Amino acid sequence: LLLATVLYGGERLSLYKRLGGYDEIASISRDFHLRLKNDPQLGRFWAYRGIDGMERELQLLIDFICAHTGGPTYYPGRSMSAAHIGMKINGSDWKIFMKHLKETLDTHHIGPKEQKEVFEFAESLKSSIVES
Repeated sequence: LLLATVLYGGERLSLYKRLGGYDEIASISRDFHLRLKNDPQLGRFWAYRGIDGMERELQLLIDFICAHTGGPTYYPGRSMSAAHIGMKINGSDWKIFMKHLKETLDTHHIGPKEQKEVFEFAESLKSSIVES
């Protein structure tokens, strides 16, 4: 699933470019990942992970977002369902995830049009991630 490319001033700009490209997406991803890991409810998913595993997970998140927003990045990871199966992610977890996503995008001054596209993309993944 590739997100929309929009016309700005006669130039087609992918969401990747509108989010600020690789460096800004990496910054957003680091902030978002940290928020998720430090959340009292969601932190359980990282409670017994080593630093190297968390760093690999962060890089996969960056690659995933870049690749699915029109960037030149290849995502080498598993599908969302394969990556999250058996984690028992529930609706309450998803609501917290989305709250942190909104706060992260606001912190990075991402505009409403781009936020809407990011939220729609995230929602399209929900059925592959949430188990109950």
